[in-house]
Amino acid sequence: MRTYNIFTNEQDAFLEGKADFLLGFTDESKGDVFTSKELETTSDGVPTSSLIIRAVNNLLAFSAKESLNLSYLKDLDAKSVVRRGMDLGHGYELRGNYLILAQSDFFQGVENEDLDGFEALQSFSNKILLFYAGFLLEATRRFHVVLSGGVEMATCLLIADKLRESVLMRIKHDNVTLATSKFSEFDKHERIVETLSFLSYVPNAIYTDFSFANAELETLQRYNEELIESSVNAGGALAYAFKKDLSNEALLEAMELIVYES
Repeated sequence: MRTYNIFTNEQDAFLEGKADFLLGFTDESKGDVFTSKELETTSDGVPTSSLIIRAVNNLLAFSAKESLNLSYLKDLDAKSVVRRGMDLGHGYELRGNYLILAQSDFFQGVENEDLDGFEALQSFSNKILLFYAGFLLEATRRFHVVLSGGVEMATCLLIADKLRESVLMRIKHDNVTLATSKFSEFDKHERIVETLSFLSYVPNAIYTDFSFANAELETLQRYNEELIESSVNAGGALAYAFKKDLSNEALLEAMELIVYES
């Protein structure tokens, strides 16, 4: 495995130390990615990014981990959702050296002009990204946050940046890294870069190369064949694994073991 800068495709560094891991979801059927006995899969039976995240945690335990049920956000307006995120960002107690944020709900992203202010965000469907945007505004003032995902997390950064006049606060962008996977880099690279280009700053953005080519299980081989979009949320976990010198083979074996035991 290797980690690369998303703008230059040159090898890049990742953060030192231990990571907290926080995964938000609004679909209550998903449950806790770290403790659920059933493996989350796509509609055609391919494991989602939860498999990668769980395998990394089994081998290199996160300093803290939580699956955060954000279903209650569905009934709140955009401003209230952002404020709830800001409250958590202000009060979150970091256990490790930095925090990885991910979401289990897949999202396609929106156009730049749809994100300007709370009124425009009223029709925004992904409440987790609104919540995370608020979280970033407060949390980055205190510690580094890794956004694990592709276009959707680039959109989250854009929301936080667009809200700076509405909340009279800017994100501390030196304390943010966008981390996606090579699956995203193949088919979403240009869209991610385009979304990030609308920011008022140049962000730190990386992707990590990982291969399923030597997997014994057919369901895992299909990651390489179909470039499963739901795997992009594992970018933070993959970068963490690479930084800890975890080999491609060891991580693949850990994933296969989880599948066998599920």
